[in-house]
Amino acid sequence: MNIVVRKLRLEDYEGLKQSMIEAYGNVGGYWHKSSINKLIEVFPEGQFCVEVDGKVAACALSIVVLYELYGNDHTYQEITGDFSFDTHTDDGDILYGIEVFVGPEYRDLRLGRRLYDARKELCEKLNLKGIIIGGRLPNYHKYSAELSPRDYINKVRAKEIHDPVLNFQLANNFHVIRVLKNYLKGDTQSEEYAALLQWNNIYYSRKKNAMTDSIIRLGLVQWQMRPFKDIAAFFEQCLFFIDVLADYKSDFVMFPEFFNTPLLSAYNHLPEHEAMRALSEHTEAIKSKLSEYAIAYNVNIISGSMPYVEAGLLYNVSYVLHRNGKISEYRKIHITPNEKKYYGITGGDKIRVIDTDCGKIGVLICYDVEFPELSRLLADQGMKLLFVPYLTDTQNAYTRVRACAQARAIENECYVAITGCVGNLPGVSNMDIQFGQAAVFTPSDFAFPVNATKAEATPNTEMTIIVDVDLNLLKDLHYNGSVRTMTDRRKDLYELKLKNK
Repeated sequence: MNIVVRKLRLEDYEGLKQSMIEAYGNVGGYWHKSSINKLIEVFPEGQFCVEVDGKVAACALSIVVLYELYGNDHTYQEITGDFSFDTHTDDGDILYGIEVFVGPEYRDLRLGRRLYDARKELCEKLNLKGIIIGGRLPNYHKYSAELSPRDYINKVRAKEIHDPVLNFQLANNFHVIRVLKNYLKGDTQSEEYAALLQWNNIYYSRKKNAMTDSIIRLGLVQWQMRPFKDIAAFFEQCLFFIDVLADYKSDFVMFPEFFNTPLLSAYNHLPEHEAMRALSEHTEAIKSKLSEYAIAYNVNIISGSMPYVEAGLLYNVSYVLHRNGKISEYRKIHITPNEKKYYGITGGDKIRVIDTDCGKIGVLICYDVEFPELSRLLADQGMKLLFVPYLTDTQNAYTRVRACAQARAIENECYVAITGCVGNLPGVSNMDIQFGQAAVFTPSDFAFPVNATKAEATPNTEMTIIVDVDLNLLKDLHYNGSVRTMTDRRKDLYELKLKNK
């Protein structure tokens, strides 16, 4: 008999599906291929299988989560992001086990122990605090009439009752943290109870530069439109703000939408759409320089937005320049009538959170924040900080952005930071006047300011604001708030989901 523990591959799916059907029978069904593909895509190291004589006989699936965002009172649906696995983050601190099964004909081979050993080795390799799982109690329904879940667990621990799942977990040095209620919907054998179990990594040490604290410092640049003689002068102004905000230990620095448009003055002789495409020729150089600054000054930079041409199409793109050198991007999805008319900008088509060393963030550009579906989709993916760089010419345009941003903070239980350009830029078509007021908005409950505004700048004045936000307050709001907008949605009546292209 040839037994191999290895990483799961997508081509294993049919064998995995058959083994899971055999393992669970009529209970629980099986994972769809799209789900396995997503897990392998986001966290290939965490998906293991055991191959016996060329056949997939057992499997273990897992994700990494920032556990403080969920705590010890969560459901399976919550920890998996409604089974999307968008709760996985490379900067998490706990390996969360979401599935283990062994085909019935192989259960005497102790394959489950091999899978758990592989998980433990991975946990130590990634320097995570430990492994947590929600363990089903498949035999509880036989005793529920006379035993509470706690009493049942105690009797299993004392070996007075046999439970195949719990006995296995305890034998692998997991300890019970608490009993979870309504953990896995439809698990009638466990009566939807589960034992929350943990294995501690004794080799864990706090990662250098890891941002596992709950306090995140935001630095927002309210950018004065001014002429620049060349791109070097533009970089000098950028560096001034980055240097200052880094000195104040900011985790993020955000610039406004189209903050590089003063460089348009060199192309003012061209029609607007040609001038914007000419400006886009600077985007790669600006992105590269800001990435250098992010690394050198140890700060994550939200680069406002800039024009970018790809395959002949012009996009409005915001880059997230991570302090570890990684670069992420977001393309504005909703294009205003003026952007279409004068510049011919095309809307992007991707809505997804961005993993940072401070947790999951979202970026929406200006007009996008006026469409509540986008931020709700990001919130469902685990977003806790939403950054909105904007460019508004008049006060009523700014009011639309501000009012919608504040609503997004309340309805999605998150922080929303906005910043824009201010002042005038004579001689540049369609960029001549600006109105702006940077701000950070919060949910509206007792732990937050009574006006749901953490801080705001002086209108139409070049300045910065530096704001601390606490992710733990969001976590407490989610579970104990006066209202719980994310939890109390009537998903039995409606749903919001992305369309697959």
